Amino acid sequence: MAQAVEEWYKQMPIITRSYLTAAIVTTIGCSLDIISPYDLYLNPRLVVKHYQVWRIITNFLYFRQMDLDFLFHMFFLARYCKLLEENSFRGRTADFFYMLLFGATVLTGIVLLGGMIPYVSESFAKIIFLSNSLTFMMVYVWSKQNPFIHMSFLGLFTFTAAYLPWVLLGFSVLVGASAWVDLLGMIAGHAYYFLEDVYPRMTGRRPLRTPAFIRSLFADEPVVVARPANIRFAAPPAADDVQRN
Repeated sequence: MAQAVEEWYKQMPIITRSYLTAAIVTTIGCSLDIISPYDLYLNPRLVVKHYQVWRIITNFLYFRQMDLDFLFHMFFLARYCKLLEENSFRGRTADFFYMLLFGATVLTGIVLLGGMIPYVSESFAKIIFLSNSLTFMMVYVWSKQNPFIHMSFLGLFTFTAAYLPWVLLGFSVLVGASAWVDLLGMIAGHAYYFLEDVYPRMTGRRPLRTPAFIRSLFADEPVVVARPANIRFAAPPAADDVQRN
């Protein structure tokens, strides 16, 4: 069993493996009181006035207590982050990293701006960790790129992947979780999907082109297409046939 888990972990693509490892280590560290969540949460005042810039990153790594909700989000992180990196972004590690960077920037911007708007500022002030929202963004992007895949929710009913974010949003509401967290992920995911997939088809321009300095950080491997074993190729023409022609 341990060997199977080790092989599964080693076979993960680099971004998925790195993010999953950082999230698990951070959450376990907080559970064991090795790390304090108060040093990780998003606090604009501490970032600007006390130069605690690491909070911009660490708030995406902590998934709160190690309970069923933590396992639930780790499953979605491992599954949909891996699916995106291995399929939609296969051979494009830099583009996948840029997608996560874009999502994290949009989520942070929404929370900061929402904290300045009357009547909703209190709701946004409670959102101090955006890890769940970033995970939900990956689920949303995957569902938009694979809308016709049939899925089942806890064996209760089936649906296509296009409705997966809404099913999960409804489940969050039923269990009493904040809908804002999932909604933020959907907003960030739709912003990326529109700018990367819809807008280029409409205008021929791609506004989210990955910067060169990010591409220089990753050495993408070429995509290798395996040749099916059952394909047979015709034998080369005989020398007599060539001469007759």
